[in-house]
Amino acid sequence: MASPTSTNPAHAHFENFLQAQLCQDVLSSFQELCGALGLEPGGGLPQYHKIKDQLNYWSAKSLWTKLDKRASQPVYQQGRACTNTKCLVVGAGPCGLRAAVELALLGARVVLVEKRTKFSRHNVLHLWPFTIHDLRALGAKKFYGRFCTGTLDHISIRQLQLLLLKVALLLGVEIHWGVTFTGLQPPPRKGSGWRAQLQPNPPAQLANYEFDVLISAAGGKFVPEGFKVREMRGKLAIGITANFVNGRTVEETQVPEISGVARIYNQNFFQSLLKATGIDLENIVYYKDDTHYFVMTAKKQCLLRLGVLRQDWPDTDRLLGSANVVPEALQRFARAAADFATHGKLGKLEFAHDAHGQPDVSAFDFTSMMRAESSARVQEKHGARLLLGLVGDCLVEPFWPLGTGVARGFLAAFDAAWMVKRWAEGAECLEVLAERESLYQLLSQTSPENMHRNVAQYGLDPATRYPNLNLRAVTPNQVRDLYDVLAKEPVQRNSDKTDAGMPTTAGTQEELLRWCQEQTAGYPGVHVTDLSSSWADGLALCALVHRLQPGLLEPSELQGLEALEATAWALKMAEHELGITPVVSAQAVVAGSDPLGLIAYLSHFHSAFKSTPHRPSPVSQASPGTSSAVLFLGKLQRTLQRSRAKENAEDVGGKKLRLEMEAETPSTEVPPEPEPGVPLTPPSQHHEGPMRAGAEDLCALCGEHLYVLERVYVNGHFFHRSCFRCHTCEATLWPGGYGQHPGDGHFYCLQHLPQPDLEEEGSDRGPESPELPTPSENSMPPGLSTPTASQEGASPVPGLSQPSRRRIRLSSLERQRLSSLNITPDPEMEPPPKPPRSCSALARQALESSFVGWGLPVQSPQVLVTMEKEEEECPSSSEEEVEEEDVPLDSDVEALLTLAKTSGTMNNYPTWRRTLLRRVKEEQMKRFRKAQAIQRRLHEIEAALRELEAEGVKLELALRRQSSSPEEQKVLWVGQLLQLVQKKNSLVAEEAELMITVQELNLEEKQWQLDQELRGYMNREETLKTAADRQAEDQVLRKLVDVINQRDALIRLQEDRRLSELALGTGAQG
Repeated sequence: MASPTSTNPAHAHFENFLQAQLCQDVLSSFQELCGALGLEPGGGLPQYHKIKDQLNYWSAKSLWTKLDKRASQPVYQQGRACTNTKCLVVGAGPCGLRAAVELALLGARVVLVEKRTKFSRHNVLHLWPFTIHDLRALGAKKFYGRFCTGTLDHISIRQLQLLLLKVALLLGVEIHWGVTFTGLQPPPRKGSGWRAQLQPNPPAQLANYEFDVLISAAGGKFVPEGFKVREMRGKLAIGITANFVNGRTVEETQVPEISGVARIYNQNFFQSLLKATGIDLENIVYYKDDTHYFVMTAKKQCLLRLGVLRQDWPDTDRLLGSANVVPEALQRFARAAADFATHGKLGKLEFAHDAHGQPDVSAFDFTSMMRAESSARVQEKHGARLLLGLVGDCLVEPFWPLGTGVARGFLAAFDAAWMVKRWAEGAECLEVLAERESLYQLLSQTSPENMHRNVAQYGLDPATRYPNLNLRAVTPNQVRDLYDVLAKEPVQRNSDKTDAGMPTTAGTQEELLRWCQEQTAGYPGVHVTDLSSSWADGLALCALVHRLQPGLLEPSELQGLEALEATAWALKMAEHELGITPVVSAQAVVAGSDPLGLIAYLSHFHSAFKSTPHRPSPVSQASPGTSSAVLFLGKLQRTLQRSRAKENAEDVGGKKLRLEMEAETPSTEVPPEPEPGVPLTPPSQHHEGPMRAGAEDLCALCGEHLYVLERVYVNGHFFHRSCFRCHTCEATLWPGGYGQHPGDGHFYCLQHLPQPDLEEEGSDRGPESPELPTPSENSMPPGLSTPTASQEGASPVPGLSQPSRRRIRLSSLERQRLSSLNITPDPEMEPPPKPPRSCSALARQALESSFVGWGLPVQSPQVLVTMEKEEEECPSSSEEEVEEEDVPLDSDVEALLTLAKTSGTMNNYPTWRRTLLRRVKEEQMKRFRKAQAIQRRLHEIEAALRELEAEGVKLELALRRQSSSPEEQKVLWVGQLLQLVQKKNSLVAEEAELMITVQELNLEEKQWQLDQELRGYMNREETLKTAADRQAEDQVLRKLVDVINQRDALIRLQEDRRLSELALGTGAQG
């Protein structure tokens, strides 16, 4: 409210303008304010200065201070950088309004048109730290007092639009509502300018408005003519948003938000949700703003089963059309999911209403996302040039679970305004376009972690935001097709595929044959003259495996073996020790019945090891080209299978046998030891797996024919990728993320994998998490290994290499120290220094000098006292939060925070408490974004593999049927097939790398949960614990140690790979 002693009516209008919460109220109150001051709205920066001069009273001064500080940045040149530039901005979404604000600060004349007449979207947007700081600097707290208070890092779209609209109006942006932009009207003659085609019946002043810059922010459904858009398509993804009435009661305010939880790393939550409600989700987010906002990704089969969708249709538009969605069932679905996620603490959930007065709940498809191939163009006619730029969804449609939409939208708005500034300075058109495209290349890679850490320095200049900026990444010559003169047709450019950037050649047959001859030269009895009959006796394949991994078997031991036995052994060793998955059976190799399959198989060796020096030394399993992740996940999957086989073989009352861990990736100096269960000598009796005749020709599930590119090899069988799905939920089974039930033989995802009924584990055991292969404690050279000791099920005799073990009981203090154990090795002990481990080291370092009760040395909390004093002395502390320096914390810091709260110290330092809570939320959101990015990329890989398979089937059919085709044509087809095989192998390798990251996320989540559970036991008095409590505590402690060991195995894998790449780079330089 205005000052009680104020008699100036403009003050009341200004206060009404600040507090207005509806779009029409904002416009009407601003019109009244301008009328009271004798001004005309839309007058640019001069209008702002006049308003500021006439409203120089206490309530307005804080806002003027912020806006003046922003406008005084040198890049704006006191509002004179673009004084002769006329801009048209299409769309009053957050990105369009933010672009209009920047253009106004540059001094341009800005006209904005919007087809809607009100803001009604309640959906909530996640804000990156820089967007929070940016909006505060524009006076967001003055317009919306609850903006990002405490630990909040989000805002509803409606509130964001309202506050940006108010800033734009104050800075003199001319805004027209209910006006739809339909296209451009080129200048009819020389001397005239570009105009817009607008509907319906725009005012004469707007219809005759000539401009030289067009910024389109009209959303993904509208992209100006001339821009090419490509589709990034993944697997079917159905999102559901729901907004519930926020009564702002005490009970509602105490319900914690969910920054994001994903199935990919927290399967327990979604398993419980499925059991309790029948709802099957991939992820869920809950934010509290004007409404209780929930957004989730649901599975189609679940929506069909629960009656949300009436019928299954292959066409997505028809599947999610209003005629196929049952509104009442959708409302029940969303309400049940929200109620479960918040433990029913929100009470009776009532839907908020959308713009049409209906319950604000909807289902939408984000299977495909559109991305413009270029961010800007220039059109010229009759000497009049028009600069066109894209921002917001019409530039890149965001993937909502990543929470990147508004952040990258603001970055694009800044980049577009920078482009306009360079345009106004008179820079060459092609140079301006090249700089803009160079910035556009960075946009999809941006995250809070890889941008400048000091968000206070962010400005219009890209150098203040992007580290390692290269504005010449795209040259002017590369953007000539973005400059259209007269009626010249724009140059068509090919759409990029999701596997862009991968190798495009796998070499010719001659190159492959020559490489195989080099690798097998010198082996007795091996003479490779072709890619078919020379491999029938199995000796050549064994020689190739031995060359790449010596020590597995001496060549002399192969003499006298049958061809089938030798070939089967080579296939198995290549899979288990080199990560080369079979695409052909041993029987087909011996019989020569599948030459294309053999060529494809050998090409995998070539592409993986072609850079390996030709010498008889072991190949590092982490060498470039070979996917160590594929190898690691193979070991992981076999370990899981053996673990389940042992569990099923145990007596119900007996103790669970200790899982025999497999040897992890060996060092480059020691010859590798075959993993347990892999015989050192070729099999002589059992012909299983890839040895079966015709095994690669038919899918083991559907019985249909399998072509080379379609083959997925699992447990000795070949499948179609489309057939290899969870038996329960029909979800795609990813490497390392599935299991085969020994009872029914079906494959399941880990969430739906039936669990053995063991009394020791009980019914509280969650979805099975695979035990990771850990380094063997008793590794020995292969020459000293005894075959009987490494066979599955064999009981090693205790000796010097396996000392007897005794049970160790730890005190509560020792358990507490172990639960927060820092497994990061001392960098001085093991050069070169290793990258930071993903454990609690950073969090403990940040907290150990500040809090008591950690079992850590207590230091003086002077830093915290100083921080509190600075906040108290800050003149704007009542309105703004102090911006603290960003301190990275690990995701398990919430467990540390819980303990810190119990000490009471947190209450003495509210600023630090608020900062720490915010960091926790940021880390949670970071992990959620990472998980969702992985899931999206996995879906894109799946779609890309389907396209490759379709192309491969066509080529293989042509090769098999066109026997009369010229030899040159056949050679060309084979070369194309090899290219597809290499692309597939690259995608499979990337898929495995992503699944390794999934394992990391899963183990982080598991360690956090176990740590919380263990702390609950440790916080109890020892005298009050029952025998069952102590037994449960010991069990949790053992699980926690296992998880730490498994995380250490992953770290060793990554470190070995890093050292291998470092050694390879050093060798190349030498």
